[in-house]
Amino acid sequence: MAAADSDSAERFFAQTYAEARAGFLAAADAGGLDVQSHTHPLRGPDGEVLAMDVVRDGPADAAAVLLVSSACHGVEGFCGSGVQRALLADAGFRAMAASAGVAVLYIHALNPWGFAWWRRTTHENVDLNRNFHDFHGPLPENAAYDELATAIVPAQWPAPEADARLATYTATNGDRALQAAITGGQYNHPQGLFYGGRAPTWSQQTLRHVLQDHGRRCARLGWIDLHTGLGPNGHGERIFAGGNDEAVLARARAWWGEAVTSIYDGSSTSALLSGLMWLSADQECPQAEYTGIALEYGTVPMPTVIQALRADQWAENHPEIDPALRQRLRRQVRDAFYTDTPAWKAQIVAQGLEAARQGVTGLAAPPP
Repeated sequence: MAAADSDSAERFFAQTYAEARAGFLAAADAGGLDVQSHTHPLRGPDGEVLAMDVVRDGPADAAAVLLVSSACHGVEGFCGSGVQRALLADAGFRAMAASAGVAVLYIHALNPWGFAWWRRTTHENVDLNRNFHDFHGPLPENAAYDELATAIVPAQWPAPEADARLATYTATNGDRALQAAITGGQYNHPQGLFYGGRAPTWSQQTLRHVLQDHGRRCARLGWIDLHTGLGPNGHGERIFAGGNDEAVLARARAWWGEAVTSIYDGSSTSALLSGLMWLSADQECPQAEYTGIALEYGTVPMPTVIQALRADQWAENHPEIDPALRQRLRRQVRDAFYTDTPAWKAQIVAQGLEAARQGVTGLAAPPP
């Protein structure tokens, strides 16, 4: 496959979760690979089965494993699924990984409910990448979100007074402060945005089982988690995905380039987050040397993304609204996280393949 060719890339992307899942399962079948499906307890909008589907391309006892995951944030799965299908169809990539002794583990739709319903959250209204905590202890506080909660998700929509409150906060504290307040993670407002939950979600528990099944026999584990919604349109920012560890960050930059950014030093477009999903790699696979990135593809400007999420959460909190209005607001969310054009998809596939190849090379390199 010519990764940068828009006609080639287009065929890997879908218009619905059901279409994306069918394409992923077909790609696995075409590659002679088995699928392990973890069925979600709920159904999709057309009654379709929802599942976290797992495909392993490589031996069970491989010393090195590269994990490629999609749809941590539901609707962002349109992008991630496309990259996964492109990798499965790329004979050159598969041969490279096999010759390097690297097994590639694909997790399709970490959050299948959000993918199917065009929501960023799980069915529990939880941001999966804020949900990885020991819930027996105290949870992080987000005083700024608490202060702005009724403006972030107002009682009415549109909400000019709430918009004005957020604008005043930005004028006083800056754009980055507002982004951190809204997106960093909060645990006091279950009907708000970026809610981390008060208990492990289905997706969190299921992912941990997958890591236990597939990650406890390897010596080295890499992870590329595919996301959208931050940064310039079509650009894939490589964001360090791990704990605040300078040595691991240095290894990630050795694999994926010095352009790898970090939420810990302020170099990323992402704010500092709590309850990170990637911390589960060390927790569930402690024997493995772990290195990972989130590949974050840009779509539309951040204010447009936040506005779409605010409106969608308002609609979710008001089941009595007109179904046509609800669907229109849902469509805004899909458009905020999925640039449905051939040129964007070609950029996404090209960068995804490059990052995957770099991950394999990094995993194959002998330890220093």
